[in-house]
Amino acid sequence: MFIFTAQNQILLKEIVITVQSWGEAHRFIIQHKLWKWVLVPGLVYAILFLTGMYFFVQSATGVLEYITHILGLSDRIQQLQNSFLGFLFTLSGLMFWLTLLLFYFSFFKYICLIIGSPLFAMLSRKTESIIEGHENETPTWKQAHTEARRGIFMALRNCGWQSVYLVALLFLSLLPVVGWIVPLIVILVECYYYGFSMLDYGFARNNYSRPDAISFIGRHKGLAIGNGILFYLIHLVVFVAPAYAIIAGTLTVHKIKK
Repeated sequence: MFIFTAQNQILLKEIVITVQSWGEAHRFIIQHKLWKWVLVPGLVYAILFLTGMYFFVQSATGVLEYITHILGLSDRIQQLQNSFLGFLFTLSGLMFWLTLLLFYFSFFKYICLIIGSPLFAMLSRKTESIIEGHENETPTWKQAHTEARRGIFMALRNCGWQSVYLVALLFLSLLPVVGWIVPLIVILVECYYYGFSMLDYGFARNNYSRPDAISFIGRHKGLAIGNGILFYLIHLVVFVAPAYAIIAGTLTVHKIKK
């Protein structure tokens, strides 16, 4: 019991560190007048995100209806609609639909992360140069291309692992009562992998190999979850979400490096 509690305390502490880093990122942007570095990647991300949203809205209903038809969920729910068991299965069907919706939606966000990786790499490098006292240096594509390639690899890797977990959660969502909390678990899994993708730009420049970064985040999940939660929430103001996540992630890596 003590070990479990200690682990939870560490997880909470790491989430607090990332939340503080987001506040520091806002002050960092104002202090160093980084708005062009926020707005340019932000506008590119917004265009990609809104384009993805358009195709998502156009296709989501059809995809979901097709999958539920293949699984025969609609017929089974209608057969049980006049019983309490039918009510439970109806709720389970809704949780399955919501989980599938989140699963499908996450792919569009990963496409945005992959396409935007060159800009994110340059923004992270710019943040690092300011921290190290080289504020007037402007990163070039030649300097950032290695981190951009790694960012694409990590986004693909994280998307793959997230998909493995979400497929398992899809089946779990079909269970009455137990499946009702699955959408929340799905969001936390997404936050973990999004946060991981954002933090890795900082790890890439600090001599962390890909296995080292994966191992480190595996031991310090709170850093990724905290960054991912705020990234997820800030989508309410879509165009600034990735820039803040990158700057906050770079500041977080700088803290833990110390």
